[in-house]
Amino acid sequence: VFKKARFGRSRTISDGDDAEMPDLSESDIEDRRGGAKHSVPMVSQHPGGGDAEDDAGCDKDNAMLCCKVLFLCLCWYTVSSTNNIIGKSLLTYYPYPATATLFQLLSTALFSQPLAMYWRVPPVRWNLIGWRYYATMIVPLAFGKFIAAVSAHISIWKVPISYAHTVKASMPIFVVFLSRIILRERQTWLVYLSLTPIVTGVIIATLTELSFDITGLLSALLATLAFSLQNVFSKKCLKETRMHHIRLLLVLARISCLLFLPVWLIFDVRYVLSNWDSMAGTDWTWVVGLLLLDGFLNFAQNVIAFTMIALVTPLSYAVANASKRIAVILMSLVILQNPVTTANCVGMGMAILGVLLYNKAKYDQNREAQRIKLLPYVKSDADMINNDPSALHASPSMVIPVMTLEAESRAAKNGSVFRGHQSDQQRRGDGHPPYRYV
Repeated sequence: VFKKARFGRSRTISDGDDAEMPDLSESDIEDRRGGAKHSVPMVSQHPGGGDAEDDAGCDKDNAMLCCKVLFLCLCWYTVSSTNNIIGKSLLTYYPYPATATLFQLLSTALFSQPLAMYWRVPPVRWNLIGWRYYATMIVPLAFGKFIAAVSAHISIWKVPISYAHTVKASMPIFVVFLSRIILRERQTWLVYLSLTPIVTGVIIATLTELSFDITGLLSALLATLAFSLQNVFSKKCLKETRMHHIRLLLVLARISCLLFLPVWLIFDVRYVLSNWDSMAGTDWTWVVGLLLLDGFLNFAQNVIAFTMIALVTPLSYAVANASKRIAVILMSLVILQNPVTTANCVGMGMAILGVLLYNKAKYDQNREAQRIKLLPYVKSDADMINNDPSALHASPSMVIPVMTLEAESRAAKNGSVFRGHQSDQQRRGDGHPPYRYV
């Protein structure tokens, strides 16, 4: 499943369950896949039963893909839930979130290099990127990375995992408004409407949380804001540099470690050394073991997430990601026995439902934008519907999409050839390109 996967749509360059990556267009997705598609094969036109053989092969491929996806989902949910529970147990026994953050950053930096070599990820071409861009874009991204990571650890230390994940479900709210302010991106009214259940669910969960802590709430919101900023700026960085997302993950992890090391020395190391006598009974073998396991599981769930992205559509990935959040909440409630109320559960469910609705609305918006990009629009008279080419230069009264032969050729490569009347394929004699009616 994991062997030399060609990853496509990169939705995360950060550590943690909550790291969502920017919403790229379908063309961006295919560019980053390296041309690999999991589309249904075109039906063979050769006689002699070729259609039946291709259908059987298609069914077999789809069955294998479904098995891979189900297996990966099971691994993803298990690893993510275990990672959160271990992180909570670690911070309860050893309440130093900076140390846990540093181990996660180190794990990502150490394990990403052999992974990039195994998958033959191309190196960074710094001569094309420039050191000024490196200092003004990549370094701030790395700074935001460790801010998000340490805030996430503080949140699960102060409040239950279920509540922390409910608050982090508000990420689409930050992403939408930051994209509007920074990237000038407009959303459809359905996208804005889908934010309503998210806001309502988070408010209900906050008002009914039995173990509420203001530090935990603010830390969860800060982590969500930091992840959202990474969402927006990493989209900009990936598009401008064309850097592979695995390579960007490695670069950011290394820089984050260097930036975060002084913070760790000032806070955790200084405090541990000054209170060494009171920590005489600490089982350091247990602490180091949990730190190593937490760091490895955090890296593993990122790898599984990348593999999922390569195998399924963006919408399927979004649904799987929301389902994973549900699994994490349920597992934490069962294993850690956090007290919850019915209203609290309703708030959690409403917030997660809002995330699903947001992802569906965002997916539909991207597909519509891609369809408009594929089908150019020309102004024409309504008589063109009656196949009157002379009306092309009449006064425009409506706008209809047309597909040229060049566009049809591109569509044929994608397996979506437009089937119209044969006479429509003839080249026009008035010097204009051929057209198709839709």
